Amino acid sequence: MKLVLFDIDGTLLRTDGAGRRAMEHALFTVHGAHGDPAYRYDGKTDRQITREQMRWAGVSDDEIDRRMLDVFAIYSERLARELASGAEQAILLAGIPPLLERLRAHDDVTLGLLTGNIEAGARQKIDAVQLAWEQFKVNAFGSDHEQRPMLPAVAQQRARALLGRDVPGERMVIIGDTPADIHCGRSLNVRAIGVATGRYSVDDLAAHGPAAVFETLVETDAVVEAIVA
Repeated sequence: MKLVLFDIDGTLLRTDGAGRRAMEHALFTVHGAHGDPAYRYDGKTDRQITREQMRWAGVSDDEIDRRMLDVFAIYSERLARELASGAEQAILLAGIPPLLERLRAHDDVTLGLLTGNIEAGARQKIDAVQLAWEQFKVNAFGSDHEQRPMLPAVAQQRARALLGRDVPGERMVIIGDTPADIHCGRSLNVRAIGVATGRYSVDDLAAHGPAAVFETLVETDAVVEAIVA
């Protein structure tokens, strides 16, 4: 059995900044501050973004924790509006539908998501590009843990519950567009595949030692071979 876990933003799809705008709106509504305008969201969990941005703004950890769910409720509401706007539709990245179809055809492959998005935000984005949510059987979200390196273990536990057997790290694959995706499963010996459809180039990602790295996920045969190898 292989558990294949996809990142969302920059890997499966783009939202042209909808997530950041929704988060900044939520942070300002709850805490009266947007955070550092130079702060990069890619590779971070929504919990981590909230904490680090509000610490920068001088908000205490106790207050951040107390209002975390308030931030996420407002974020989800605003994200829905952003994704529904005519000018800012989410865009499914090239090669994704045929890749998912090929992987689903493998009886020994289970698909899932490993993303810094909270679960509600992940679902909104997946729905916005008309991917079938149900195909992602085993998922780990930014609402499960603040630190991305803890998410592979969450996915592993959920795979055990779903499949009724252990899935060792060596049988897990994480596909993502940031160094954080490449590194997050290393403690479990998870294989990582990089894709340069986000802010990082092929060379940038290759420097972090993934099992493979691609410019895009359009070359279905090559990507599937790298995943199931």
